[in-house]
Amino acid sequence: MKAAVPLVSLTLALALPWLGVAAPARAEPAPPAAVLAAAHLAPDGSGVIAVTEDSGGLLDMRVHSTAMDADIALKVLRAPDGSSPAPTLYLLNGAAGGSDASSWTDQTDIVDFFRDKQVTVVVPLGGSGSYFTDWRTDDPALGRVRWSTFLTQELPPIIDSALNGSGANAVAGISMAGTSVFQLALDAPGRYRAIGSYSGCARTSDPIGQAFVDAVVLRWHGNPANMWGPPGDPAWTANDPYLHADRLRGTAVYVSTGNGLPGPLDTLDGPGIHGSAAKLVGQLTSGGVLEAITDQCALALRDRLQTLGIPATFNLRPAGTHSWGYWQQDLHDSWPLFARALHG
Repeated sequence: MKAAVPLVSLTLALALPWLGVAAPARAEPAPPAAVLAAAHLAPDGSGVIAVTEDSGGLLDMRVHSTAMDADIALKVLRAPDGSSPAPTLYLLNGAAGGSDASSWTDQTDIVDFFRDKQVTVVVPLGGSGSYFTDWRTDDPALGRVRWSTFLTQELPPIIDSALNGSGANAVAGISMAGTSVFQLALDAPGRYRAIGSYSGCARTSDPIGQAFVDAVVLRWHGNPANMWGPPGDPAWTANDPYLHADRLRGTAVYVSTGNGLPGPLDTLDGPGIHGSAAKLVGQLTSGGVLEAITDQCALALRDRLQTLGIPATFNLRPAGTHSWGYWQQDLHDSWPLFARALHG
């Protein structure tokens, strides 16, 4: 009987061409030199200036942004099959912009999670306190801030050319960036097939929303007036996704948040706590307050989208704080929605 196995295999191999069936050919992801060589300049001259590979297999890319006149660092996870065009998922960090190891690549399992998924994952570094938007005026502390132009106009064609992109994109973000994903979708209609907001607040121009934005920007020493002008300036309402939610029609939307109460990951052995009582207390206090606020934001957005008849997925957890353990789970839970949108 053992001799029959290779005979069957040989028979099938000979028969496949006659049946019109070929075994799929896969290629390893492109090495750094090939990525650099393949990258085209964006229409405004932005382009890749360096590509290296770290010990974990992630690419470290540096892209010069013409709009910001600055070099932006990216962590990039290549799609596993280099021979097949892949969509791109952009993952935005929170208010710290990925500094102090507060990044998707440092705090979550994205390398393992996406290892067998045909998607390129791009994590920009930087943008602390910026809301990843275009500021109207250069800021003494934060400099020239044109993140929306970079993320929606400059970067996508560069990534598509360098990494065999399919042209399909999605974007997800945490905390501050959980607001930005909506604003980016409104700034560039059709750029993103899906958006994911994890513990974000879509409403930015009402008194509570504006106070929340002010607190985030001021924490990083920026001046909110340099972003959207003084309180009452029309730019605040123009950039409020809650008010312009009707323009999200046709985009797959995923929103998640806890409610600030201690949840299953808020323990001494929880993700990122490492047995530190001080970290746990901070997560339960400031992390609890922040998540209680974003919970109210999510409820308001849910009602707004329902009124407009715009479908969206809301995962409103009965507990949980503003912390990476929950955001990792949010990414896992929202991936099926992204996959359908990106590969549909």
